[in-house]
Amino acid sequence: MKKPFFVIFFVWVSLSALAQKKQPYVLYNAKGKKISYEKMLKTISDKDILLFGEYHNNAIAHWLQLEVTKDLKEKRNLVLGAEMFEQDNQEALDLYLAGAIKQKQLDSMARLWKNYPTDYAPLVNFAKENKIPFAASNVPRRYASMVSKGGFAVLDTLSAKEKAWIAPLPIAYDAELPGYKKMIEMMGGHGGENLPKAQAIKDATMAHFMLKYYQPGSLLIHYNGAYHSDFYDGLNWYLKRQNPSLKIATISTVSQKDIHKLNAEHLGRADFIICVDEDMTNTY
Repeated sequence: MKKPFFVIFFVWVSLSALAQKKQPYVLYNAKGKKISYEKMLKTISDKDILLFGEYHNNAIAHWLQLEVTKDLKEKRNLVLGAEMFEQDNQEALDLYLAGAIKQKQLDSMARLWKNYPTDYAPLVNFAKENKIPFAASNVPRRYASMVSKGGFAVLDTLSAKEKAWIAPLPIAYDAELPGYKKMIEMMGGHGGENLPKAQAIKDATMAHFMLKYYQPGSLLIHYNGAYHSDFYDGLNWYLKRQNPSLKIATISTVSQKDIHKLNAEHLGRADFIICVDEDMTNTY
C-alpha cells in the first residue's frame, strides 16, 4: 500500500530537480553568491541611482527591467532614463509621455531602436501611465561618430544648440579606466585611441543628463548596455566625479552555459548579476 506514495514522491523529487536545472537565469551578488530577487530589491530601494546594465537583445534582462521598475515604484518615487534615447529626441519623448502625440508620431520623430516595440516600449508606457519623468540621456550618435574619428576637439565646432545635447565641454577623460584601456588594447595600438573617447562622450553625456533629471529623494533607474557600467566603470565614474555622495547600485547581465555557478570572469562585475542561460531566446 505504501508503494504508490514512494512512486509519487520519487516523481516529485525528479521533477523538482529537473525544474531547478532548467532555470532560465540565476541572480548573484558581486562575490558570486546566489541572491534572492527580494533581497536585491531591498538593497536597491535604498539607493539614489540604479544602473541597469543589459545585453540589448536579452529577453530576460528586458523582462526584469520592467519587473524591477514596477516593484521599485511601490517603494520609491522614480525617475527613469535610457541610453536608447538620444538627447535631441527628448522633446518628442516628452510629448509622447504627456499624451500630446501617439506612438506612430513618436516613431517618426525619434530615432527608435529596432527592438523598441518589444524591449523598451513597455518601460516608456509604464512611465507614461504613472507620470514618471524619463530622460533621453544619450549623446546623439552622430557626435559620438565624430569623436571616434577626430577626438574631443571636433566637439568645439558644434553650435550652441548642439552643445546643449552633450555633456559640458571640456569632457573629462581618463584613458586608464579599465573599460577604456581594454578598448585600446583590443585595437592593438593601431590608431584606436579615439574609440574609447567615443565611448566616453556617451558615458559623460548620459551621466550629465541623469543628474539633470535626478530629483532629490527619488530613485533614478537608468537602462544601458552593460559595458557602460560594468566593473563600476564608465557611467559610475562620471556620476561619482560630479557627485561623490551618490549611492549607486549596479546590475549587469551575463550569459553562461551553466548558470548554477558564476564564472570567475564575472565576479565583481556589478552589485547584482543576472546570469542567463546562453540558450535563452534573444529578441533579435
